[in-house]
Amino acid sequence: MKILILGDVMGLAGRKAIKKNLSKIINDNEINFTIINGENAADDGRGITKSIAEEFFLQGVDVITSGNHIWDKQETTDYINKEDRLLRPANLVEGSPGSGYGIYSTKNKKFKVGVINLMGNVFMRKTEDVFQTAKKIRDKIILKQNVDFILVDFHGEITSEKMAIGHFFDGLSTGVVGTHTHVPTADTRILEKGTAYQTDIGMCGDYNSVIGMNKDNSLKRFFKSKDATEHFPAEGDATLSGIIIEADHKTGLAKKITRLIEGGSLIK
Repeated sequence: MKILILGDVMGLAGRKAIKKNLSKIINDNEINFTIINGENAADDGRGITKSIAEEFFLQGVDVITSGNHIWDKQETTDYINKEDRLLRPANLVEGSPGSGYGIYSTKNKKFKVGVINLMGNVFMRKTEDVFQTAKKIRDKIILKQNVDFILVDFHGEITSEKMAIGHFFDGLSTGVVGTHTHVPTADTRILEKGTAYQTDIGMCGDYNSVIGMNKDNSLKRFFKSKDATEHFPAEGDATLSGIIIEADHKTGLAKKITRLIEGGSLIK
């Protein structure tokens, strides 16, 4: 079983790279299940729309996770109630539209995959306690009982929260990856009890930027220039950044984790 997880898709540049490369990556690597974080996929880098989500599904994506920008497009609050393949963080305030986790079938219907979307508490918008939420979900989606594999996307700012969640789910999930910072970390590994882990898998966007936003305008904003405008995404050649997990279908745990860097300016 091979699972592809891609970091935050950033604006039009990220979507173009997905359209250009995703199908080939899936075929060349014999991927069985694909997850992307789509919360920055809109043209302005904030939120996701129904049409963008449906385009991703047509391109081979199985589940879309998200984070703090999930409600930036008003239409999403209605769409997410109708489309269970689009997740929002599970620890958003009680009563939020949609769901923060789900169980899905691989395209060949052979395996069931649990996907959990969480968001950190530190330096993020107010949410329920992420660790208590994780504990509750852990008792609902159980490896080799009601699912064959479990993947966790932890959308957060600080590394310590992500690492703690990784260890919490070690041996209980196939993989835990961090998203949100748009910068891939160099700690790709399999934890002691068999869970694949990376603190942040980066973004799918133009890295000749400031975390995906136009670098010239970002500098103007940092220097408080009078002609600075609202942030807008960089539009150069994008890099797809993420990981591929090869998992054991008998245990549901990881056998191998490989970083994926495709296109753009990042060095493989």
